[in-house]
Amino acid sequence: MSALSALAAPITAAPAAGTTAADLAKRGQIEKTAQEFEASFLSIMMQQMFTATDTSAPFGGGQGEAMFRSFLTEAFARETTKSGGVGIADTVAREMLKLQGLEQE
Repeated sequence: MSALSALAAPITAAPAAGTTAADLAKRGQIEKTAQEFEASFLSIMMQQMFTATDTSAPFGGGQGEAMFRSFLTEAFARETTKSGGVGIADTVAREMLKLQGLEQE
């Protein structure tokens, strides 16, 4: 984790009094799922963004680049989400908490 990533890491609130272990586990799973959704969404967006890049440079293009570009965009998306993301995960998690009948902290 770079110094910049450490500064951008999201701050989590302490659990509310009276929160059960099952609720905490459910919240953790919801947050993880929301972050995975955001990473997946960002990966798709970045793949579309990279289709417009010129790969005709001396070291660009070819079948290898086409194969590994998806891995690169997935890694970019995961790191973006880990460092705070763009806010999609927060919104998705909030809505999932509502659907589960849990209050947002």
